[in-house]
Amino acid sequence: MRIDLNSDLGEGFGPWVMGDDPAMLDVVTSANIACGGHAGDPQTMFATLRLAAARGVVVGAHPGYPDREGFGRRVIPMQPAEIGRMVAAQVGALQGVAALAGARVRYVKPHGALGNLAAENREVADAVAAAVAALPGGLAVLAISGTELELAARAAGMAVFSEIFADRAYLPDGRLVPRTQPGAVLHDAGQAAERLARFLDSGLMPVIGGDPIPLAAHSVCVHGDSAGAVAMARTLRARLDAAGVTVAPFLSG
Repeated sequence: MRIDLNSDLGEGFGPWVMGDDPAMLDVVTSANIACGGHAGDPQTMFATLRLAAARGVVVGAHPGYPDREGFGRRVIPMQPAEIGRMVAAQVGALQGVAALAGARVRYVKPHGALGNLAAENREVADAVAAAVAALPGGLAVLAISGTELELAARAAGMAVFSEIFADRAYLPDGRLVPRTQPGAVLHDAGQAAERLARFLDSGLMPVIGGDPIPLAAHSVCVHGDSAGAVAMARTLRARLDAAGVTVAPFLSG
């Protein structure tokens, strides 16, 4: 069995540092780098890209609503076409900085509220997919498993990969439990690792308020913005290694 581990990184801004990116990049195989919307600036992008390139970690763009105060976790009312232009601008910015850093952006994963909206709203999903498809580089899409974005990217003939979350709880419809609700985020690394191991064995994800649901997974996300993020990632990696699972990027070459 083979699986990718990804994390949302480069989420600082100016002197503000979020998470321990160097340590996380020693564990994960793909990095979703903030590109100036919910977080990130040219210097932070450059530094994170260089760190990822030095470790052979595959790089993706992580666009989000331009809402630093809310960390991109609040929906900003926008028309789908506006969302598409916003995504294109942010991903294009990361591609430009990557050219200076000696790195290559390979895929796009929407962040936070934008990712959740694209997961459930087909018009938004189509706009995101169209924006990514129009950019140079043959970018792939990393989408929450079983969602509208996954379907939209596939319908557009794009390379699309499915993602599950190691540290988030699920609803019976396959959506993530909103962060405002109790139990939305898993903080116990051992518990998260065991849940992931059971999922990889069965293909079924436990949910709150229902029976486990089938999900596809090419990649597993562990968020990089919490105090215990690195410990969580290391525990997950160790559990996968012990189970004989090959941890490798979902994109190679």
